[in-house]
Amino acid sequence: MATNDTCVTICPYFQVNEGKLNEFRALCEKFVELTSAEEKCLYYGFSFCGDEVHCREGYVDADGLLRHLENVDAPLKEALNIAGIVRLEIHGPEQEIARLREPLSALDPKYYVLEYGFRN
Repeated sequence: MATNDTCVTICPYFQVNEGKLNEFRALCEKFVELTSAEEKCLYYGFSFCGDEVHCREGYVDADGLLRHLENVDAPLKEALNIAGIVRLEIHGPEQEIARLREPLSALDPKYYVLEYGFRN
Protein backbone atom coordinates (compact mmCIF):
# COMPACT_ATOMS: atom_id res chain seq x y z
CA MET A 1 0.00 0.00 0.00
CA ALA A 2 1.59 3.30 -1.09
CA THR A 3 1.30 6.43 1.01
CA ASN A 4 -0.20 9.82 0.19
CA ASP A 5 1.60 11.43 3.15
CA THR A 6 3.42 14.68 2.29
CA CYS A 7 5.38 14.94 5.58
CA VAL A 8 9.09 15.66 5.23
CA THR A 9 11.65 15.27 7.98
CA ILE A 10 15.15 16.65 8.13
CA CYS A 11 17.54 14.86 10.46
CA PRO A 12 20.72 16.81 11.20
CA TYR A 13 23.28 15.37 13.62
CA PHE A 14 25.72 17.90 15.07
CA GLN A 15 29.08 17.26 16.72
CA VAL A 16 29.57 20.13 19.15
CA ASN A 17 33.11 21.42 19.58
CA GLU A 18 34.78 20.74 22.91
CA GLY A 19 33.73 23.19 25.60
CA LYS A 20 30.87 24.63 23.52
CA LEU A 21 27.94 22.48 24.66
CA ASN A 22 26.35 25.15 26.89
CA GLU A 23 26.64 27.70 24.08
CA PHE A 24 24.99 25.22 21.72
CA ARG A 25 22.18 24.58 24.22
CA ALA A 26 21.48 28.34 24.32
CA LEU A 27 21.17 28.29 20.53
CA CYS A 28 18.71 25.38 20.81
CA GLU A 29 16.44 27.67 22.81
CA LYS A 30 16.59 30.25 19.98
CA PHE A 31 15.82 27.56 17.39
CA VAL A 32 12.81 26.34 19.37
CA GLU A 33 11.49 29.84 19.91
CA LEU A 34 11.71 30.72 16.20
CA THR A 35 10.32 27.40 15.03
CA SER A 36 7.36 27.35 17.43
CA ALA A 37 5.64 30.02 15.29
CA GLU A 38 5.95 28.08 12.02
CA GLU A 39 2.55 26.90 10.76
CA LYS A 40 3.87 23.93 8.82
CA CYS A 41 6.07 22.49 11.58
CA LEU A 42 4.64 19.24 12.96
CA TYR A 43 7.24 18.67 15.68
CA TYR A 44 10.62 20.03 16.68
CA GLY A 45 13.17 19.32 19.39
CA PHE A 46 16.78 18.51 20.26
CA SER A 47 18.13 15.23 21.63
CA PHE A 48 21.57 14.94 23.23
CA CYS A 49 24.06 12.09 23.48
CA GLY A 50 27.12 13.62 25.10
CA ASP A 51 28.41 16.24 22.68
CA GLU A 52 26.45 14.86 19.73
CA VAL A 53 23.08 16.54 19.14
CA HIS A 54 20.19 15.51 16.91
CA CYS A 55 17.48 17.92 15.86
CA ARG A 56 14.22 15.95 15.53
CA GLU A 57 11.90 17.85 13.19
CA GLY A 58 9.05 17.26 10.76
CA TYR A 59 7.11 19.48 8.37
CA VAL A 60 3.79 19.22 6.53
CA ASP A 61 5.61 19.37 3.18
CA ALA A 62 8.74 20.55 1.35
CA ASP A 63 7.63 24.19 1.46
CA GLY A 64 7.40 24.01 5.24
CA LEU A 65 10.96 22.70 5.46
CA LEU A 66 12.32 25.36 3.12
CA ARG A 67 10.55 28.15 5.04
CA HIS A 68 11.99 26.75 8.27
CA LEU A 69 15.54 26.88 6.91
CA GLU A 70 15.02 30.54 5.97
CA ASN A 71 13.57 31.26 9.42
CA VAL A 72 16.51 29.76 11.34
CA ASP A 73 19.29 30.92 9.04
CA ALA A 74 20.95 33.23 11.60
CA PRO A 75 21.12 30.79 14.55
CA LEU A 76 22.13 27.97 12.19
CA LYS A 77 25.13 30.00 11.04
CA GLU A 78 26.02 30.58 14.71
CA ALA A 79 25.65 26.88 15.47
CA LEU A 80 27.93 25.92 12.60
CA ASN A 81 30.67 28.08 14.15
CA ILE A 82 30.72 25.83 17.23
CA ALA A 83 29.58 22.49 15.78
CA GLY A 84 29.74 20.51 12.58
CA ILE A 85 27.03 18.52 10.84
CA VAL A 86 28.24 14.92 10.85
CA ARG A 87 25.17 13.45 9.18
CA LEU A 88 22.17 14.95 7.39
CA GLU A 89 19.16 12.94 6.25
CA ILE A 90 15.98 14.01 4.50
CA HIS A 91 12.98 11.64 4.70
CA GLY A 92 9.75 11.95 2.75
CA PRO A 93 7.78 10.94 -0.32
CA GLU A 94 9.50 11.40 -3.68
CA GLN A 95 7.20 14.21 -4.85
CA GLU A 96 8.29 16.32 -1.86
CA ILE A 97 11.96 15.26 -1.92
CA ALA A 98 12.14 16.23 -5.61
CA ARG A 99 11.31 19.80 -4.55
CA LEU A 100 14.21 19.79 -2.06
CA ARG A 101 17.07 18.30 -4.08
CA GLU A 102 18.18 21.52 -5.77
CA PRO A 103 17.70 23.96 -2.84
CA LEU A 104 19.51 21.60 -0.43
CA SER A 105 22.24 20.42 -2.81
CA ALA A 106 24.98 22.45 -1.06
CA LEU A 107 24.25 20.58 2.19
CA ASP A 108 24.71 17.19 0.45
CA PRO A 109 22.06 15.31 2.47
CA LYS A 110 21.25 11.63 2.13
CA TYR A 111 17.67 11.20 0.88
CA TYR A 112 15.32 8.45 2.12
CA VAL A 113 12.21 8.04 0.00
CA LEU A 114 9.02 7.11 1.84
CA GLU A 115 7.23 4.35 -0.06
CA TYR A 116 4.83 2.73 2.42
CA GLY A 117 2.97 3.87 5.48
CA PHE A 118 0.29 6.15 6.85
CA ARG A 119 -0.11 9.14 9.10
CA ASN A 120 -3.13 9.84 11.31
